[in-house]
Amino acid sequence: MKKIRIFIFGLVAAISIISCNDQLDINRDPDNLSPEQIPLNSEFSGASTGVATSAGSYYALIGGFWSQYFTQSAAANQYKEIDNYSINTGDYNGAWSSMYDAILDLRNVKKNAETSGNWNYYLMSTVMEAYAFQVLTDSYGAVPFTEATNSEILAPKFDEPAIIYDGLVANLKLALSKDLSSSSTTVIPGGDDLVFGGDMERWKRFANTMLLKLYIRQTNSRPSVAQAGIQQLYSSGAQFLTTDAAITQYEDQANKSNPLYETDRRQLNVGTNLRASTTLYSYLSDNNDPRMPLFYTSGPSQDQGDFDNTANVNAAVIKLQATDPVYFISAAESYFLQAEASVRYNGGTNAKNLYDMGVNEAFSQWGLSPGALLTGDYAFPVGTNPQLEAILTQKWISFFPGKGYEAFFEQKRTKIPEISSVPQSSLSYIPGQFAYSVEGTTNGLFPRRIVYPVSESQTNANFPGLKPITDALWYDAN
Repeated sequence: MKKIRIFIFGLVAAISIISCNDQLDINRDPDNLSPEQIPLNSEFSGASTGVATSAGSYYALIGGFWSQYFTQSAAANQYKEIDNYSINTGDYNGAWSSMYDAILDLRNVKKNAETSGNWNYYLMSTVMEAYAFQVLTDSYGAVPFTEATNSEILAPKFDEPAIIYDGLVANLKLALSKDLSSSSTTVIPGGDDLVFGGDMERWKRFANTMLLKLYIRQTNSRPSVAQAGIQQLYSSGAQFLTTDAAITQYEDQANKSNPLYETDRRQLNVGTNLRASTTLYSYLSDNNDPRMPLFYTSGPSQDQGDFDNTANVNAAVIKLQATDPVYFISAAESYFLQAEASVRYNGGTNAKNLYDMGVNEAFSQWGLSPGALLTGDYAFPVGTNPQLEAILTQKWISFFPGKGYEAFFEQKRTKIPEISSVPQSSLSYIPGQFAYSVEGTTNGLFPRRIVYPVSESQTNANFPGLKPITDALWYDAN
């Protein structure tokens, strides 16, 4: 079977203040400075771009298939091992290594920022580190955390997700407790901060929204922790994101474009690998959602994993743009997180308004408005369970096309969208329900984790052992 090579770009931190054009380019020599000498601003740019690149290419591809935004073209075989659930330890190792490369830089930024009392960069690097580790542990389960990136530890231990989550929460709270007004002014965030341009109020909101996200993800695994943490955020008056936490500076040039576009379209020089999955396609079509022509080209959909059926050669292709942003947490996701928290833990107070704002923001990403849909098919329903279903369904759509990994995590946590009891070829198939891959190799069981890379199993004495792709992770719904 032909294997895909993923191309990593934008990971190398510069050693001086440089333009955004250069920050997104990898065609530079690695830093020759010692870790203590690397300027905070240049290293932070490379590190944050590295997280975006790893999440927005490797994890976006796997997640996009497993959250059923797209399916492998019947005219190629590039991603069959993802679509039929047969990826193994030799596939997509770069996802792991590139994310840890970025974490190494972020931890160095945080260490140097703490030493110099630069609490702005301390907060920024802490938030980005939390995001990176959340993606890692939610993908694999136990991963190196407390001993990771320590040059003196060649075989770091694998920490369980609960330990990682508790560590991330503690780190975020500590960073938020720092007096940003007393931060060292030797280096001030500005153009090197590709996310907010040095706006520290937005970074505090990003940190609070990350906390909310970490608590929400634990609604099944540790419900009391989730509830206590969210109620503490409420009581403290925490403010959450109302704008996108994203990198938007991508250009239509080699090595400077959106990671998913760069990987799937430019580097492979193929524009038709990713076809419209019947799952999302049918839901948008059934609801006359105006985003549909912006998501997909014209043509029919293809049932998930039906890539050996030559009748699908004309299936609609997903649309990608070189300048698409990479969203860490969008304004839409922030509102949907708040709406779910309200329904679960605050008696539904303001939940409708938060949901409506989430839907509006999700459409706004595409230059659209939901219009009559907000009082029609997408109206906020009555009753806790229908409300959660509405919130999480719209959240699922809002992650298209580049945050399918988060949609995958959330579907496992909540089982929303539901899993169909019939094939998508059946007349009784309900639009939007998840369907097992037509060419699936796991005996009807859906994937629930990414397998560990071979690099860990062969070199780390503390490797915990291989886990089947169908083994549940801690946050999964029963």
